[in-house]
Amino acid sequence: MAQRWVTASDGVRLAVYEHGDPAAPTVLCVHGFPNDHRVWDEIVSRLAGRFHIVTYDVRGSGKSGAPRPTSAYRLPQLAADTTAIADTVSPGVPVHLLTHDWGSVQSWHTVSTPQLAHRFASLTSVSGPDLDHTGRWYREQLRRPSPARLAKFARQSLASWYVAFFHLYGVADLACLLGLVDLLSRVPHATGLAARNRAGLKLYRANVLPRLWRPGKRWAELPAQVLAPNQDPFVRPPWQTEITDWVPTAEIHHVDGGHWLPVDQPELVADYAAALVERAERQR
Repeated sequence: MAQRWVTASDGVRLAVYEHGDPAAPTVLCVHGFPNDHRVWDEIVSRLAGRFHIVTYDVRGSGKSGAPRPTSAYRLPQLAADTTAIADTVSPGVPVHLLTHDWGSVQSWHTVSTPQLAHRFASLTSVSGPDLDHTGRWYREQLRRPSPARLAKFARQSLASWYVAFFHLYGVADLACLLGLVDLLSRVPHATGLAARNRAGLKLYRANVLPRLWRPGKRWAELPAQVLAPNQDPFVRPPWQTEITDWVPTAEIHHVDGGHWLPVDQPELVADYAAALVERAERQR
């Protein structure tokens, strides 16, 4: 493994880790909260012999910088971070994204940003929706109500209780320090992750409410797939799978498992990701 630093457009230093042959297709892995780059370790070990695997600590986590202003965690800046890393580790050649949880949230925004989309060759998303789609999805369930739509609305609203909790300044931060967020999030093998990476709460505070109240229209055309665990207690399948109106190329895979699929079933995630990368490479 080689570590390097990439400086973001606002000066924040991002810790980046490279594995495998740089001449091979690059797979850039983007983690969620409260994780850091290590959530991908088991997947890296399975794919580094075939691809150039790059992981990094999203701002606010791991060794990367944790700027104090909440505004420093807005989605356009996160998209710029990912693109800066892609430009550094794979200059001139599009990279493939493998994403989980909030890493998926920010990556959907990245690949549906027109001026950035050309830097990305495919996306494999696990348990993370686009926030603009989220705002439209909730409205759609209420605009044409039916028992099935209202049930989906209720189930996802209940599952997303933690999002409201993360907006409680001071209270959520203290819960991170006390280890309660690790416990409630059911993070496998968690040892103070949320305490160390609690600046990641600003990801939610900077983005969720504005996107829910005023969702934009986004469009993504790259090869994409969604792995939707059927036992995810936080992201119910409809929320992340009913997306073909704005990602018409998306393949939807319903899989057995819970929210922490990259840790609990790394071989499954690695196999799906590798298959999409190879298909996308053949089509280029």
